[in-house]
Amino acid sequence: MKHEYNSQYGDSVDSILKQWNKERPDLDVSPMGVIGRIKRCAMYLEQQIESGLAQFELSLWEFDMLATLRRSGHPYCMSPTELFSTLMVTSGTMTHRLKRLEGRNLIERVKNPEDSRSSLVQLTNEGFELINLAVEKHVENERTILAELPKEVSGSLDVQLSILLKTLERCSDQT
Repeated sequence: MKHEYNSQYGDSVDSILKQWNKERPDLDVSPMGVIGRIKRCAMYLEQQIESGLAQFELSLWEFDMLATLRRSGHPYCMSPTELFSTLMVTSGTMTHRLKRLEGRNLIERVKNPEDSRSSLVQLTNEGFELINLAVEKHVENERTILAELPKEVSGSLDVQLSILLKTLERCSDQT
């Protein structure tokens, strides 16, 4: 099925698809539309989210780590392994990030009461206060980003992306 370029609603991905349709009319490039739009949306979203976090002097990864600890519930503490598994980063990356957040006094390492050979990562009071403020503004920022979408479009998009995510997660688990 050939993708038709729609100038009324056209976006930058439609321009790419139009070029491919001209150069390779024999090739169904419609998957490029879905994947290209998701990738471009992710890029723009990351930029807007980072911009919203700048007032707290937080990068997206710092926010993610502090938010993960915060949403884990009292005492806002996790093992480094739980953290890097949740955040999908390598242990080496996690070590570097932990040191950086420790240096800013946003997290601390505490002894694991269940295993004296290991430590846990815990939000400091400063980290707790910062993430509480940042998450409020973050949610406001996300609401603003999505504000132009009609509610039914936003709801449908959420459902459709959930289906895609489940599919991709299943495929990832099989590899």
